[in-house]
Amino acid sequence: MTDPIADYLTRLRNAIKAHHRVVEVPSSRLKKEITKILFEKGYILNYKFVEDGPRGTIKIALKYDPVNKVSAIQKLIRISSPGLRRYTGYKDMPRVLNGLGIAILSTSKGVMTNKEASDLKIGGEVLCYIY
Repeated sequence: MTDPIADYLTRLRNAIKAHHRVVEVPSSRLKKEITKILFEKGYILNYKFVEDGPRGTIKIALKYDPVNKVSAIQKLIRISSPGLRRYTGYKDMPRVLNGLGIAILSTSKGVMTNKEASDLKIGGEVLCYIY
C-alpha cells in the first residue's frame, strides 16, 4: 500500500455508503490523530484503539441522523498524495465549503484543522477535506 491515508478515507467512505455502524481500519499515529479530530468535530460517534499485534486497529462508530439515516460525513476528499504533496501557508489557508467543512493539516505542531492552524499562524501539508 502506497498511501495509507487514502486507504483510511476510502474505508470510511465505503462503510458510509454501505450504512455500516462500525468500521475497522489498521492503526498508525497519523490515523489516530485524524480520528480524534473527526470525533472532536462531531463527524463520528465514537472510536476505540485496539492494540492487538504490532500495529493494532481503530474501531470507528459512524454517526447517522436518527430520522432520515443520512451520515454526518458527506464527503471525504484526499488532497495531498505521495506523488504530489500539497502545502499551504497560514495566509492562504483553504476554506472548505465556505467554512462549514474542515481541512486536516499536518503541521510542525502536530495534526490539526485549518482553523486551529490559522489561529496559531502556521502552515503545513493539507491531508484532506471533510464535510
